[in-house]
Amino acid sequence: MDTLKQLSGIFLVLVAIAVAVHTAVEPLYHVSGEGQPYSPFWDILNPLMALAIALGVIFGYCRKKAADSEGGSAVVTREFVAANAQFYGFLFVGILFFWNYFITLSPTFTAAGGDTISLVWILIDAMLPLLTGAMGMFLLRGGSDG
Repeated sequence: MDTLKQLSGIFLVLVAIAVAVHTAVEPLYHVSGEGQPYSPFWDILNPLMALAIALGVIFGYCRKKAADSEGGSAVVTREFVAANAQFYGFLFVGILFFWNYFITLSPTFTAAGGDTISLVWILIDAMLPLLTGAMGMFLLRGGSDG
């Protein structure tokens, strides 16, 4: 199980770095147009981001469950807050991500305009590296914040 956590931690950190770097440098090399508003590299990153979100929810739930069972009902520890923030953060980003991702797979969906979809992608691209990087480092340290 430790090897799985280590490999997952490495994957999550690499996805965090890739998404953060690409989000920052994409305006430097890609000229957006009506036909292609985003660079084709997102077609590679999106499935990796989906896997990272799934892993984040799974490991976030495990961390939350462990933190819930450690303290009493009236004890709020740093680990309790961190575990809950990561778990619910991954759920929030996951909902936004899959909503937007399925829109790209179904262009006939027109309930949201292009500006809304772009704003949601920006929010995802800003939040996902923070969550996946933090969870990846947590897993690489063997499941402890120390």
